Amino acid sequence: MNADEFLTIAGDFQLGSLDTESPHPLTGQLAQLAREDLAEGIRVLREADLLALGKFTEAARQLPEIAEAIAGCLGSGHRVFLCGCGATGRLSLSIELFCREGLLPKELADRVLAFMAGGDLALIRAVEKFEDHPEYGARQLDDLGFRDGDLLLASTEGGETPWVIGATERAAEVSSRAPFFLYCNPDDVLAASAERSRRVLANPAIRKVNLAVGPMALSGSTRMQATTVLTAALAFAFAGRLDPASAAALPERFRALVESIDWSFLAAFTEREAALCTLGEYTLYEPGPFGITVLTDTTERSPTFSLNPFENQNDPKARASWCHLFMPSAQDAPSAWLKLLHRRPRAVDWPEVAATTGLKVIHGYDFSARLPELRRRRTRGALHHVFRIEGGPGRIMLHYGPLHHTLRWQAADGPLAMVEAHLLLKLMLNAHSTLLMGRLGRYEDNVMTWVRPANNKLIDRAIRYVRLLAARRGLQPSYEEACRALFRVMVDLKPDQSVVLRTLEALAKPS
Repeated sequence: MNADEFLTIAGDFQLGSLDTESPHPLTGQLAQLAREDLAEGIRVLREADLLALGKFTEAARQLPEIAEAIAGCLGSGHRVFLCGCGATGRLSLSIELFCREGLLPKELADRVLAFMAGGDLALIRAVEKFEDHPEYGARQLDDLGFRDGDLLLASTEGGETPWVIGATERAAEVSSRAPFFLYCNPDDVLAASAERSRRVLANPAIRKVNLAVGPMALSGSTRMQATTVLTAALAFAFAGRLDPASAAALPERFRALVESIDWSFLAAFTEREAALCTLGEYTLYEPGPFGITVLTDTTERSPTFSLNPFENQNDPKARASWCHLFMPSAQDAPSAWLKLLHRRPRAVDWPEVAATTGLKVIHGYDFSARLPELRRRRTRGALHHVFRIEGGPGRIMLHYGPLHHTLRWQAADGPLAMVEAHLLLKLMLNAHSTLLMGRLGRYEDNVMTWVRPANNKLIDRAIRYVRLLAARRGLQPSYEEACRALFRVMVDLKPDQSVVLRTLEALAKPS
């Protein structure tokens, strides 16, 4: 795609008015806090999470309807499908895993199937352009055998992702059981932003669940508050399937739990990982029982901050990622994937994309016991440090070189206890990695200057950030001018360069 082609469709992807794309009023100095006052940065991020969770408790009355639908679907012998794209795809796969780990009885767990844009490979690295194709969402749903009587729970943080909308509309056509569409923006703002969203909101065959929680702590980074709330909503709905009314009380319990825990210990862990990165050294995350949650945070750093993704071991030229997941109890890549997901990975093996998303490619991502030796070869003997996470219901233990910390709390009753631990760890890893990236200069104020424009939504986001930062520097480029400058810069952009900052430099030069 070139600038002319994008400009012809840009109106469908100009999403700056959405809450999930707006700057958070609490975090305008986040980059400075990450560098100079980590304790205050942690406090601010914790407050942003608590504000979002407070709004979630107000919307909790919608959860019993989802819980009741799950119970009815499973009770009739049908299957529940979950889907999303990017961060919501990872949360969907997380919910399937939680069901396999005890959120549902064993006899029901195999009837929960999650899929994401690009297949399970997208857990590890972004699959470019899938998000922009609604027909791909419908096709992946069909490939999994979705049929009448099955239920789809679709998540999209913004409420406008074409792939998710395609899957949802297809589910509404196929099944008499109306799908759910979960999103995090006010209906009126969303309807004014995209025709595809207006179409979903007006469709009586789709059940809408609005979980608007306001702006993200890092502008546009929906891996944070929006994904936290969506994950919790779906987990709480599954937990409440036998007593749907009880699901409405779970968000307040979780918000109170988050408020009761001191996060200040994170500062030392963030300082250490930032210092090791600066020295050119690496971190291997050993996740214990929290594999899916640790994987999600570490892989999402790549598309959010333009870092090297986890390297495929079949590609000798791939640059090593700054951090990597490490599961020493798995002996090879297939067993590591099986241990992570509690099932074999699902690939998208369509002829036109198999070279990118097929099973052979997936198994090239090896985070088994072989990884340390593979990494030493790739990095020519550079030092690697292990960040080990252990625990279970009511406790999380963190070990990183000389640093050790244990969190304890009164765990929830029953199968929700482990889910609660995953959610707490997610919040803290999100805060840790966001401040880590700020400390390393990967955003300015609370704006993602290192965003990677890999799809139409992210191209628009990069253009908006260029215009925002240009205005702060006394420049006033039009949308078209910023777009054309961005596309020119992307032609020869190097991996260690920020597309937003390079575009700003180009605009500032005399013509």
